[in-house]
Parts: sequence; C-alpha cells; structure tokens
Amino acid sequence: MDLYCTRPGCPKPINPVPDLDDAETLKRASQKYCTTCGMPLILADRYLPQALLGQGGFGAAFLACDRYSPRLRPCVVKQFQPSANLTPTQLQTAQALFEREAETLEDLGNPHPQIPDLYAYFELSLPRSAPGQSDRFFYLAQEWIDGKTLEEELQTSGVFTTEAVLEVLQAVLKILQFVHEHGVIHRDIKPSNIMRDRRGVIYLLDFGAVRQATKGATKSTGIYSEGFAPPEQMQGAAVFPSTDLYALAVTCVMLLTNHPPSELYDSYTGRWNWHSPAIAVDPSVAAILDRMLLATPSDRYQSATAVLQALQHLGPRSSLPASALAPSPPPPAPPTQLPPPPAHTSLQTTRPAIAPFSTLELLANAGFTGFQAGLLGLGLISVLGTSLVSGGFWLLLLLGLIMAQARRLIERVDLVLIAATSLGIMLVVPALRQGVPALVGRNVLLTVLALAIFTGLIAIAATTLFRLLYQLLARRP
Repeated sequence: MDLYCTRPGCPKPINPVPDLDDAETLKRASQKYCTTCGMPLILADRYLPQALLGQGGFGAAFLACDRYSPRLRPCVVKQFQPSANLTPTQLQTAQALFEREAETLEDLGNPHPQIPDLYAYFELSLPRSAPGQSDRFFYLAQEWIDGKTLEEELQTSGVFTTEAVLEVLQAVLKILQFVHEHGVIHRDIKPSNIMRDRRGVIYLLDFGAVRQATKGATKSTGIYSEGFAPPEQMQGAAVFPSTDLYALAVTCVMLLTNHPPSELYDSYTGRWNWHSPAIAVDPSVAAILDRMLLATPSDRYQSATAVLQALQHLGPRSSLPASALAPSPPPPAPPTQLPPPPAHTSLQTTRPAIAPFSTLELLANAGFTGFQAGLLGLGLISVLGTSLVSGGFWLLLLLGLIMAQARRLIERVDLVLIAATSLGIMLVVPALRQGVPALVGRNVLLTVLALAIFTGLIAIAATTLFRLLYQLLARRP
C-alpha cells in the first residue's frame, strides 16, 4: 500500500508501505512516517491518505481510507493549507471558514442524503526545530462520493440538453432549499462543486465558503469563484439566498453552452449574452434563468422554493424520467473495492482484484518455488538427461507454478501439500527411483530433500535482496 504525505511541499509524498498490504497488520500497525520529511502518515490513527485529489488556495483534498472500517471505507480528507502570503487577519478568516465547513457538514451533511457526511475534524501539531514552536495542521474527514462532477461531465460529453439541465437545476434547488432553511448560504455554486454519483444522484459539495444568514443577509468575506459570483458578492457586500441562485444559473448556462462565464458575460453592459440560435432552449426555461441572473439581488427569485414553483408551471418537461439524464451513469462499484480518484487527478489509486501479497507470503512463495525448482530439475534430468528438452519442460513447469501463485490459484496450505506430493512422487515413481540414485547416491531421501531445501533458500535470499533493493530505490528522494 502507498501512503501519501500530507505535508505541504513534500518533494516526494508517495511512501510505499508493503506491511500494510496485510489486513491484520493494517489494523494494528503503529504510526508510519514519511521517509522524506518525517510527517506522520496515519491521520488521527485511522485515516490513510492514498492520493491527492486537488489543491486550492486554502486547502488540499486527499483520497483516503478508514483502516478501522470493515471494508476500508473510502473517504476524503481535507487539509487546511493557507497561502504563505496571507495577512494575519486573512489567515484567521480562512481558518474560521475551514472550521465552519466542518460544522456545516455535521449540521447539514449527516441529515441530508445529498450533502457529504462529516466523519471527523481533528488537528495535528508537530514540533519545529526551534524550541517552543510547532506546526499546526487542521483536517476534516468526510464522505467520498463515487462519481463525476458536472465540470468533468461537460468536458467528456459536451453540452447538456435542456432536459438534463432541468434535472440538475431541480436537484440542486431542492438541496439549496434545505440549506437556506437552515440559515446557510453556500456562496460557491459551480459545476466543479456539483457531482453526480454512479447511481445518478446529484450532490452539492465544498461548503468551505459558507456563511450563516442572519435576518436574510450577511456580509461577504470576499472569497468567491470568479464568473459565478454575483455583483454583491464580488463587492464584498451582503449576500442572500438569491446569491446562490445567481451562481446556479451561471452553472446551468455553462452546461447549456459549454462556454466559460467570461465568454458569456459582457462586463461593459453588465449583461449575460448567452442566447444563441445554436442553443435549443425552451423560452420558458431561458426566462427563469435570465431572472436568476439579474444583477440586483431583489430582482431575482428570493428563494429556491420560488424557482421550483416557477419550474412547476413549465408543464410535463419539469417532470423528467430517469432516461433524460445525460450521460447515463455506470453501475455502482462493489463496496469492498476502494474506488479510484476522479479522472482529473494525476494519481490513480485502485485496489486490485487480486489481493496484494504480504512480505511473509512473498517469501513463502519464493521458498516453495525454489523447492519445486530443485525437485523438478532433478526429476527431469534423471528421466530425460541434461538436454534442451528437459530444460524447456523445467522452465514451462516453473512458469506455470509462478503464474498460479501470482493469481492465488494455489496459496498457503496448497504450497505445503504440493511440495510434499512432489517429494513423494520423486521417491515412488519407478523411473525416478532408478534415475535419482545415479545422480545423488544411495541416501536418496535426505539428499533430494537437502537439495530442494537448498534451492528454496536460494530463492528466498534472492527475493529478499531484490525486495530490499526495490524499497531503497522507491524511497530515494
């Protein structure tokens, strides 16, 4: 198993830890440390980061698994990583937003099925080389959604149909209805923060910029995604539930046109120019989106409920069958398999169908292979002599044994039974009984056994040497 170091700027974050391939060792193993920078790798004594999912101005997200979960439950571990050039005030604000994200996920994610659940929120403090100083790292662990963001769907499948956009619009509005009723404004609605899982369920992600709404409005902190934020948010003024509706409309327009907001918004006139004969959009749907995109907050719909009511007047098109989704999601992955990170990441971390081998298993297999190699070589030479034919048979039989072990067709007790059977055949089959003594002398049993054990020990030594060399090369900075 490879563990990913979460220290910002670690030059070699991938750490091979083969001991953790064994399920029993995995659950009781003590802390592991990055071989490059010394950062603890097992977070909160249970979360094992395995790949970097993404990194932004205030944090990084890692695909991880929970070693105390029966099926190694996959999860996302987010780390608070502020930029180095932040002022103390900005740093305090950013840290407060990260803490608020954890609180929001606990308040909203656990009760709502389309918002990721919070699993844990914790701090890691490490001493610096200077006395009395320490580095503080803040993490939250949350539910991992196995699917694609709408941004990824747009990149792979192209523009969405009106029906597909209506499906997304209705799903996100219902989530925002719940969010706004709990006094929270998301403030960062965009395609990369909306995900469709493998079952086709829409999720709203990334509550790192949330604000609590007090008496309908709250002052913005100036943190937003350019192009999706309305004027009041960009100006640092008060934000409203309609602020999220504006960003959701921008998201829908982007899905319909496959153009970034910067190409659709005219900053000189302050208007959105997204209508085109090439875009087949129902005029009623376009009118709803246009109202959500108005510059003045009071001119927009004032709640997600109001937009849902407007969509109900569209007629049959607002009640979409499952076949209207585009594209169709693939079947869900088995729960026992740790799913891979999204396609946009540079690291692919998948759990193989064949369970990985522990160090003890590798050495046992090497000893078995060497033992069998000695017996097969002795038997073939006693019957066929030293020839290319006997050498070819020996090589084919040996490769067959290695492939059977690699695919776990034979393992554990099978190895002992096969080795004992092979030794018995060497001493019982008449042709072998006549040929073997000519090679090894009168004390056939002890000599054959000693020779087979010797070749087995050679195989174990060679495997150990190559494994040590591999680990040294893999961990070299």
